[in-house]
Amino acid sequence: MTKRKPGSTQRYRHVWTPEEDAVLTSRYPDERAQAIADDLKLHVTQIYKRAKKLGLSKSEAFYVGNDSGRTGDGRGAGTRFQSGHVPWSKGTKGLTGTHPNCRKAQYKKGRPAADARNYVPIGTEKVKDGYLCRTVTDDPSIVPAQRWTGVHRIVWEQANGPIPDGYVVCFREGRFSTDVEKITIDALELVHRAEMARRNHPRSKDPELAKLVQLKGAITRQVNRIAREAKEKQS
Repeated sequence: MTKRKPGSTQRYRHVWTPEEDAVLTSRYPDERAQAIADDLKLHVTQIYKRAKKLGLSKSEAFYVGNDSGRTGDGRGAGTRFQSGHVPWSKGTKGLTGTHPNCRKAQYKKGRPAADARNYVPIGTEKVKDGYLCRTVTDDPSIVPAQRWTGVHRIVWEQANGPIPDGYVVCFREGRFSTDVEKITIDALELVHRAEMARRNHPRSKDPELAKLVQLKGAITRQVNRIAREAKEKQS
């Protein structure tokens, strides 16, 4: 017996009858599941699922017989590795993988696999967030994202030493570049973070935008005042 909703494209759901359960119980321990499925006109997976639900299992006699498919008769022994087999490559080293392109993808000595995947040589450059950056260390104890430093910082520190706390190195007006040859000491300047905040404020960039910011602030203050007065009257 099978059930399926009208218009469904799924396989029919078979409803087992007591007679079919009796057939499965009597035949499953000693016969192949495919033979039972063919006689009951079901899929073999339905036989396995029902047998598991009923707690049925194969008998020892079935496993000994040829129908089980087990290779206890020595089939395939001629193609197996025998005990004491010596591989053809024993004692050899470096026969393959010596091409430079292969070397690039190989794990570096002393590095775990996960770290080797992110490894790049010191001096590698890339553009990140609009700035040219360079790797300054390959210390595995430092996460890969922290091994990069802006080239403009490197150039400044080479000429003037470490950057003081509270200061940043930035490009002078009109001198910004991602070309390493144009990132020179005369194109850079040391600026306090407070000064950088003032430079990046909208009022410093566009007078019209500054007016809009001021207008928005005035409107916000009026709205807050009206709401506050209304709340005071209610209380």
